[in-house]
Amino acid sequence: MKNDIALLFKALSDENRLTILELLIQGETCGCTLIDKLTITQPTMSYHLRQLTDVGIINSYKEGIWKKHHVDIAKIDELIEFLTDLKNAKGNCEV
Repeated sequence: MKNDIALLFKALSDENRLTILELLIQGETCGCTLIDKLTITQPTMSYHLRQLTDVGIINSYKEGIWKKHHVDIAKIDELIEFLTDLKNAKGNCEV
């Protein structure tokens, strides 16, 4: 599980990917809508969407010629649970 969390944090360590996530949390949309709100190229947008999809924090599906992307809230919950457990673990260090 820690490896999955580490991969999520790694995917979220990019400012553009955080912005994409913020935009997608408002509702599903296609990459063409997202790119209008960022100063990146289409290949870079595809790269960032692939990074987020590979770790499962966003999912996508085809709708006609469009590829719609949306946030997987369960992954957000996993991050929150990890951080909450981390916060509550103070004083339990066994070195």
